[in-house]
Amino acid sequence: MEMVPIEENQIVPKEGVFWSCRQSIFDEMKKKFSQIENAADEPRVLCIVQDTTNAKTVNERLTLNLPASTSLRKLFEDVASKAGYVNDTFDLVWGSPTDLAPLDHSSDKSLSESGFEAGKKNFLHLTDKDGEQPQIASDESGTADSSGLDDSSRDRFVGPLPRDGTVGCSSDYSSQSYSYSSILSKSETGYVGLVNQAMTCYLNSLLQTLYMTPEFRNALYNWEFEESEEDQVTSIPYQLQRLFVLLQTSKKRAIETTDVTRSFGWDSSEAWQQHDVQELCRVMFDALEQKWRQTEQADLINQLYQGKLKDYVRCLECGYESWRIDTYLDIPLVIRPYGSSQAFGSVEEALQAFIQPETLDGPNQYFCERCKKKCDARKGLRFLHVPYLLTLQLKRFDFDYTTMHRIKLNDLMTFPEELDMSPFIDVEDEKSPQTESCTDSGAENEGSCHSDQMSNDFSTDDGVDEGICLENSSSAGLKSKSSLTYELFSVMVHSGSAAGGHYYACIKSFSDGQWYSFNDQHVSKITQDDIRKTYGGSSGSRGYYSSAFASSTNAYMLIYRLKDPARNAKYLDVQEFPEHIKYLDQKEKEMEEQEKRQREIERNTCKIKLFCMHPVKMIMMENKLEVHRDKTLKEAVEIAYKLLDLDGIVALDCCRLVKYDEFHEYLERSYEGEEETPMGLLLGGVKSSYMFDLLLETKRPEQVFQLYKPGEVMVKVHVVDLKTETIALPVTVRAYLNQTVTEFTQLLSQATGLSADTMRIVLERCYNDLRLLYVPNKTLKAEGFFRSNKVFIESSDSADHQVTFTDSHLWKLLDRHGNTIRLYVSLPVQSQLNRTLPQKVDGNSGSLEDTFERAKGNRKTVEAILEESTEKLKNLSLQQQGGNSENVKSTEACDFENIESPSQEADSTSLDNRELENRIQISDPENNLQSEERSDSDLNNDRSTSSVDSDILSSGHSSDTLCNADNAPIPLANGLDSHSITCSRRSKANEGKKETWDTAEEDSGTDSEYDENGKSKGETQYVYFRAEPYTSDDGSGEGQKCLLVHLDKRITLAAFKQNVESFVGVPSSQFKVFRVYANNQEFESVRLNETLSSFSDDNKMIIRLGRALKKGEYRVKVYQLLVNDPEPCRFLIDSVFAKGMTVRQSKEELLLPLKEQCKLNLSIDRFRLRKKTWKNPGTVFLDYHVYEEDINISSNWEVFLEVLDEPEKMKSMSQLAVLTRRWSPSQMKLELFQEVVLESSSVDELKQKLSEISGIPVENTEFAKGRGTFPCDISILEIHQDLDWNPKVSTLNVWPLYICDDGAVVFYRDKTEELMDLSDEDRNELMKKESSRLLKTGHRVNYSPRKEKALKIYLDGAPSKDSSQD
Repeated sequence: MEMVPIEENQIVPKEGVFWSCRQSIFDEMKKKFSQIENAADEPRVLCIVQDTTNAKTVNERLTLNLPASTSLRKLFEDVASKAGYVNDTFDLVWGSPTDLAPLDHSSDKSLSESGFEAGKKNFLHLTDKDGEQPQIASDESGTADSSGLDDSSRDRFVGPLPRDGTVGCSSDYSSQSYSYSSILSKSETGYVGLVNQAMTCYLNSLLQTLYMTPEFRNALYNWEFEESEEDQVTSIPYQLQRLFVLLQTSKKRAIETTDVTRSFGWDSSEAWQQHDVQELCRVMFDALEQKWRQTEQADLINQLYQGKLKDYVRCLECGYESWRIDTYLDIPLVIRPYGSSQAFGSVEEALQAFIQPETLDGPNQYFCERCKKKCDARKGLRFLHVPYLLTLQLKRFDFDYTTMHRIKLNDLMTFPEELDMSPFIDVEDEKSPQTESCTDSGAENEGSCHSDQMSNDFSTDDGVDEGICLENSSSAGLKSKSSLTYELFSVMVHSGSAAGGHYYACIKSFSDGQWYSFNDQHVSKITQDDIRKTYGGSSGSRGYYSSAFASSTNAYMLIYRLKDPARNAKYLDVQEFPEHIKYLDQKEKEMEEQEKRQREIERNTCKIKLFCMHPVKMIMMENKLEVHRDKTLKEAVEIAYKLLDLDGIVALDCCRLVKYDEFHEYLERSYEGEEETPMGLLLGGVKSSYMFDLLLETKRPEQVFQLYKPGEVMVKVHVVDLKTETIALPVTVRAYLNQTVTEFTQLLSQATGLSADTMRIVLERCYNDLRLLYVPNKTLKAEGFFRSNKVFIESSDSADHQVTFTDSHLWKLLDRHGNTIRLYVSLPVQSQLNRTLPQKVDGNSGSLEDTFERAKGNRKTVEAILEESTEKLKNLSLQQQGGNSENVKSTEACDFENIESPSQEADSTSLDNRELENRIQISDPENNLQSEERSDSDLNNDRSTSSVDSDILSSGHSSDTLCNADNAPIPLANGLDSHSITCSRRSKANEGKKETWDTAEEDSGTDSEYDENGKSKGETQYVYFRAEPYTSDDGSGEGQKCLLVHLDKRITLAAFKQNVESFVGVPSSQFKVFRVYANNQEFESVRLNETLSSFSDDNKMIIRLGRALKKGEYRVKVYQLLVNDPEPCRFLIDSVFAKGMTVRQSKEELLLPLKEQCKLNLSIDRFRLRKKTWKNPGTVFLDYHVYEEDINISSNWEVFLEVLDEPEKMKSMSQLAVLTRRWSPSQMKLELFQEVVLESSSVDELKQKLSEISGIPVENTEFAKGRGTFPCDISILEIHQDLDWNPKVSTLNVWPLYICDDGAVVFYRDKTEELMDLSDEDRNELMKKESSRLLKTGHRVNYSPRKEKALKIYLDGAPSKDSSQD
């Protein structure tokens, strides 16, 4: 830039150059702003990526908001950068499920071209690539390989990983100090995890430990399976061998254990049973020894795991010693001695306590065979031989006899990395003196050590033998004390409580000395610090309950290996495999490769719903089309053709696939000329779900497929004939939303042959929403047309054109059509079916029985009629339309949709259509009810034999009112179920009378609004009703007589009953109507004034004989109250109580039915009625109480009937009836209930009454209120301390008692009476009895542990059918 000098020696650019430079800067800025604006205008794609490759990130989401023009290659780069992975080491797939084809990471296609939707959320899953986890991108700190870093430089993983969806594992095993940063991919750890089937974490921990034991793994590899001797599926060693080979060679992150558990004889239910890992170890070893009999591995378990100990008793007077030798596979170490509050601090302390002898003195003296008398003695255990692999079980599970609960001891117990067992070996005892008594028990007690140190083991197996009985051989030779140093290599950790939890294993690899955490499918590196965190314990001292506040994650089983270079083995390498293992490895690799290819095919398979209207059966078939993305449309048609089994029904060249919307029944487009296009391209790629479906369309050979263009809308056209009042079956036409009404009218004229000049078009936008299209230039879109539409057209010269549409005959006909439904009504067997029915004009008559037979043979089903209309949906030729017009004109007195009825086909011998155009009153529109309120029916009681039905034909029991049809428009039913209560009831203040909302009394009007026939004094309208008899085969050989009813659902229940009255054969007041729901539950419809608006097509109704409820009546269920019976509530009868009736009158009504049906011969003064709230007895009803005045009552009300041993003591509502029960602590016994009637709510009066009936002095009387539902059962082991005895209150109606109504349960006792002193045996026996008693009454037993299923391995591969083994 050229500069010029000015005053004060300043240099500035020349003016022209300055403006030129400024302009160029502005141009550059403008260009950049333009680019920014263009980017802002471009649609953006929101990508939400879920990383499913490890447990740390599975609940996290990566969010990217990218321009729609971004390429897939750039998307992968951005995801890799944000997730911290190396690009091209992971896959991205569409959402769920994960078996979809991954996106192409190298593609330059834009996101919009690849199926991403702008402005919406696009969900992706980041998954493993080729079965390997993505590589973590290295950073400056070198996190890719941090095994050599100091512990403080990064967080470590110690505890078990939280596993989504894993059932049965406690949520309390995670710790804030644990971190997931050390989770490494399989390629870095080199180890494979095991999939948790549900609750098989204990199995996974043991299997990984055995796999990481070189001596066991190598010995298993050397065993060769003989197919001629055993099936592979049931061979436990073979399935373990396969599993170990897969763990060593598989590329998967985790493998399944289902084949192993299947060889155990377990089914899928076993996966939901959590067991003890030590128990599994013992049972599995037993099973392996049984399977390995007569093989080189027959003594493998004993050689590796078996040790010997001496159980001795030594006389302190003469020195004589009696002893026996026992073998063991593991050593159980007590965490905390019985009765002590101090736990052992280390494994060494526990081992020392294990061999610490005890002195037998006093009453426990030992009878010495040498001294021939009882002497003080010393009893203990000595280790004679320790095994090569030493297993220590830390007995963290105990039983608290104070709380009667199983507990877990979380106390601190340290264990060394190297354990010297020489201090615990008694070498001198290898040679026993001649004077000793020796008993060699061999393997009699194998797997456990029986000493007093283990006396607190809480075994509750009830004598069930867990596992397999096994005879063992002798053990190996003894080791000298100088070579008994063991190194720790496996820690099996339990996290949780005694009720359940989670196992995982920390194992050291003998190949590199590195510790790993094997937590089901997750394998990660850990350090010595992580091992130390499994010691358990907590900070500070909390006495006996210290373990309750400690970490619940701690070591449970420890496995040490003897440090002996001569015996210590190394893992066999793949090249060192025996030949049979190499063959097995090759076979597994081929299977894995085949599975991989199959997964690849699955990922590239499009799965979409497929529909087809069967050409013969005329029913819509549905299936799922699975086609590879590279298959062409032509090949997909062949696949769909075979899938739907259309061979021989229609030719293949008469079929094609079209895009279809099932919800709107809309054919979106056809695929002309795209027969060779791949399906992946046609469907927009492989997706988890599609927004559309496919329809396999068929045609006759002479027909031509219609072209369906994208953007067209489908219109179903019904032609209306006002003269015959019929509506023809639909004809399908296709139009465009931008067409005007005039253009659409011309299209319909061409399709139907009707005149466009006089044509009226009515669009039904939704249910009964009718719109007349009368604006010529208005577009279809503006009129509310959508993908699929329904219109009615009428073209005639009638004067109906001149009438306002809502007053026209056309509107009334369409309104009736929209509100008419079809119901199936079952008639009672007792009805008089031979009543004379209305005869036709020709004089032909017939009985209803004959009519049923004719209807059964001649009536066409609706489905059959719809079948005939299928072809009309496909062809718009004018010739076919002319045929439709003839069908319309040829129908006389048929239904509104031109559906032929039996009456049409049976001609003059059939039943009249019975179109009852009854003028039914119209109620005030403000009182329209929106749902029908029904009462529950007791399915356990036959209504035909109830007391309500006993007076079926009694005269004088007619319905007081017949109810009206609500004025149109009718609001839709709100979908409430049968138990819901209508929310449209008027309040008491508005009604000015007591509210009764569950009776037959109408809410929509008062008596003055009706005449004697139930008709309204207001306007009237015609309500459609037509019934046809038919016979339904109920499977019993005798057909059930039924009615097929078409009616306007705005008809009231009263009008419906009046119309079916002639078919039932009795007056409407003498039968009841029940609605049947999908699950065959029946509910009685009792509200006469409500309409049938909540019903829909093909709903079912059942009519049963019996007096229907009159206005102000209520159906009541009567139960007997038996306070001292095991089942205190027993159903008696159904009855009917009426408004204004007194309690005494209702008791009089009950006397006869109780005597006839329940065999209860009662005096009216020796039983009472009282309130029933579920199973709880409540207020006692006095004889002078009046229903609906003193007692609120509702439909399906329930009441208790209580038989009295003496005359009624309750005379006033001010009295209080309390049920009392005495507790006798010295006898551990609860007495029977006794009722006490109080004149007030005074505590003193209650104590006085209790003293009178029991003889306990008032000052020694203590009471407590019962808890829960009557009879307030409680264990006699808990009642003495668990209830709130002798509350410090003066009245009963205050906290904490709140005894304000009759029926409260009160326990009482003598405070001077001592509690019985129970021995452990008595307590256990009593506990079992109480558990059985309370479980029968449905009471929850807090102290009773759940019954655990014994762990068993079945050697024959399947459990025995003998129930005694369970």
